[in-house]
Amino acid sequence: MSDRGYRRPRPLSPLREHLRDTFWFAPTMGFVCVFVLWLVATELDDAIVTLLQREEAYDELGELIAFSQDAKTIVTTISSAMMTFIGVVFSISLVAVQMASGQLTPRVVRIFVRSRISKLTLTVFLATFLFSLLVLSSYESESDPRRVVSVPLVQSLLILVMLGLSLLLFVVYVSATLRLMQVGPVVDRIARDSLRVLGRMPRGSRGEDGPGPETARVMHEGRAGVLRDVNTARLVRAARRQDVVLRLIPRIGDFVVPGTPVLAVHGGAVPPPHRLRYTVSVSVERTLHQDLAFGLRQLADIALRALSTSVNDPTTAVQCLDRIVQFLAAVAHLPLGAVHHRDRDGRVRLVQDGPEWDDLVDLAFEEIRWCVAGSPQVSRRLMAGLDDLLLLVPEDRKKSLVRHRALLVQTVERTVPVSADREFALLPDRLGIG
Repeated sequence: MSDRGYRRPRPLSPLREHLRDTFWFAPTMGFVCVFVLWLVATELDDAIVTLLQREEAYDELGELIAFSQDAKTIVTTISSAMMTFIGVVFSISLVAVQMASGQLTPRVVRIFVRSRISKLTLTVFLATFLFSLLVLSSYESESDPRRVVSVPLVQSLLILVMLGLSLLLFVVYVSATLRLMQVGPVVDRIARDSLRVLGRMPRGSRGEDGPGPETARVMHEGRAGVLRDVNTARLVRAARRQDVVLRLIPRIGDFVVPGTPVLAVHGGAVPPPHRLRYTVSVSVERTLHQDLAFGLRQLADIALRALSTSVNDPTTAVQCLDRIVQFLAAVAHLPLGAVHHRDRDGRVRLVQDGPEWDDLVDLAFEEIRWCVAGSPQVSRRLMAGLDDLLLLVPEDRKKSLVRHRALLVQTVERTVPVSADREFALLPDRLGIG
């Protein structure tokens, strides 16, 4: 039976996510669309002129020529002013990125890079500038209706529409950028992105047999960097053709260097190199594409910076704990750990390790718990979050939460000398200090 029909969910084909992490793709597609639009508009303008000349409607054609000449002044102004407008957009973006990375964490810069409204605004602005240049090249010096070849009527109307769209997008862009400079919308965006990744990731499998004895290993031959994502569908097809089981050795988010093992082969020989090509992607930083823990890492980073002595902003840490508890509650009953990817016949072909429940809990609370000394607002919110999760999680997942709760009590008892203050700092409160 052929395996050509094998399809995995969309997130396991990384091209779309890679393009979203670039800033060149959207403007490039915008340029292509502008050229196509200009060619179509030019054909329409030529057809209108030809039709009016055939009907000898020279008065109407003269009026169109006069209108296009008046519009030429507007098009010239748009052409000269649009680059200044684009500079303003870039300045706003750079200031917003600098402020967000300085106040929150450098990891939030990816939010701006992946922002659809930022890419759309830049694309429309650049497209308007390019279209205005093309329209200016369509104007003729001839004003006699009987001898004129083309009158850029449709083109002039389109440039006015694009100008109106640019102004509208500028307002929306400024509003969206200002929101992303606030703590609340940023942590909400991280939480929503993390839950979206959780919803489309394959679940861990329990009770599965092991992949059998290891027979070979595949070494990493690319550049050093963070394991960003894995083309699971391609690996499953390669394992099926070779009739083996592959096991991904590093986790998504691990740093890999050339010469270290990246795949273990169980039950046979290594698949040919061309079948393993482009199956793993290495980058300079982690992304949320397939990295289930990266959202928690960002929230913990923001909370830790807020709790540092140089910032001292416990309310921001409380907002991060709100989202951390939200995420852990969402995964409380989900199977975690190793994921077994199957081919179309139902046979396991790829085993991929993922974070366990204890790993996520430690990532969420360990570092923050070390920094709660002297901040009763955070300790109260952390205590309330742990108590809420203890009510939600199954019995076999309560151990790590109980451990962190006990350690939190010990931390507060060791650092707060006054008994009344200790009782106050350990009182569960979802608002921190309401």
